[in-house]
Amino acid sequence: MEKTLNRIHPVSDPEATYFLQVSWEKDLGTGFGILLSDGQCAWAGTVSEAEISREAADMEMNKEKYVEELKKALVAGEESAGRYNFVIS
Repeated sequence: MEKTLNRIHPVSDPEATYFLQVSWEKDLGTGFGILLSDGQCAWAGTVSEAEISREAADMEMNKEKYVEELKKALVAGEESAGRYNFVIS
């Protein structure tokens, strides 16, 4: 299993720091687990392959392109800093 951990500062609360961990088996396109923490509380969930396919279709993107964008937003970290905005609600 592969995992990444990134520090994010959401635009909804730029002074706050959150930690985003993403874990996957083969690649993000087959589904992944996600854990978000503010250092005191943590929230966990999973995203299935079917959900990824459905979201890609809703956005009218082919699945491979959608997965590449997911990688940039969730896994790349500093490489994509400033390119993606996170909102915590």
